[in-house]
Amino acid sequence: MPFTSSTPAFTASAIPDQSGRTILVTGGNTGLGKATLQALAAKNAKLYIASRTESKALAAVADIKAAVPDADITFLPLDLASFASVAECARLFLRHERKLHCLVNNAGVMALPYALTAEGHEIQFGTNHMGHFLLTRLLMPALQAAAEEEEGRKRWVRIVNVTSLGHNMAFRGINLEEGKLGPQLKNASTWERYGVAKLANILHARELAKRYPNIHSVSAHPGVIMSDLYSSFVGGNFIFKACFNVMKMAGPSVEDGALNQLWCATAEAKMEDNGEYYVPVGRTAEKAWWHEKPSSYAKDRELATKLWEWSEENVKKHGY
Repeated sequence: MPFTSSTPAFTASAIPDQSGRTILVTGGNTGLGKATLQALAAKNAKLYIASRTESKALAAVADIKAAVPDADITFLPLDLASFASVAECARLFLRHERKLHCLVNNAGVMALPYALTAEGHEIQFGTNHMGHFLLTRLLMPALQAAAEEEEGRKRWVRIVNVTSLGHNMAFRGINLEEGKLGPQLKNASTWERYGVAKLANILHARELAKRYPNIHSVSAHPGVIMSDLYSSFVGGNFIFKACFNVMKMAGPSVEDGALNQLWCATAEAKMEDNGEYYVPVGRTAEKAWWHEKPSSYAKDRELATKLWEWSEENVKKHGY
């Protein structure tokens, strides 16, 4: 059944009780992240919202607590375009918690003009992939501590990378030869740069599954949801803004869009599906419709390993 159905088989009410489970969601102040946090709060999870703008995050926390009065949710400052901010976010979390049962790498930017992060990465690749790569790396001790405690409970510890069908726009893949990625991204279109970043999210999850088989790591495409992520692309263009408003009214809601990552974060996991790419809701590539299937690059395990090694070398170069 295409995800345009108004009655998805999995709903937020089907999420099992999350009592005793600590979950961190990046970019949770709007859109899919906020909907994810609210659904998990209703199921008694202990939550951390990691976002760049404190005022927006606290407003989201207030909204969530208005809907779920006993929500246990804490704000952590996080700018994924800065390794120093990522490291501080991880430090603050680890100061409060020894275990992390689920990390939802949800935050992202889309269709931004060419720019660089503090470390010199193209802004979309640096924010969507490198920031999350470092955050996951630094939080791994807490994820492993939870995994050891939860051994035998059907791989209860999760990492969910929110990606996109847009990864197919990386039609040349990711050039990880020495000194090649920077020029590739600088000379690429805005949408190809976005595609490379989203492809990296999928490959990151695949390699996490290989290197940490006791943690269930997957990537999730939410469907075509008119969330606030599109605002940077729509901008002040009247035509785009009109189309955005129509699609926002007619298309699936943000709450429906969050269902796939919620399914990935909470549904019963199978060992053979570790590292998979999921489309809405809870369907692997083999069960996807033709237009939802991952690209050949997204299935390239050798490329996943090369990306991991490239990313690891890069964060080490910056002292992490």
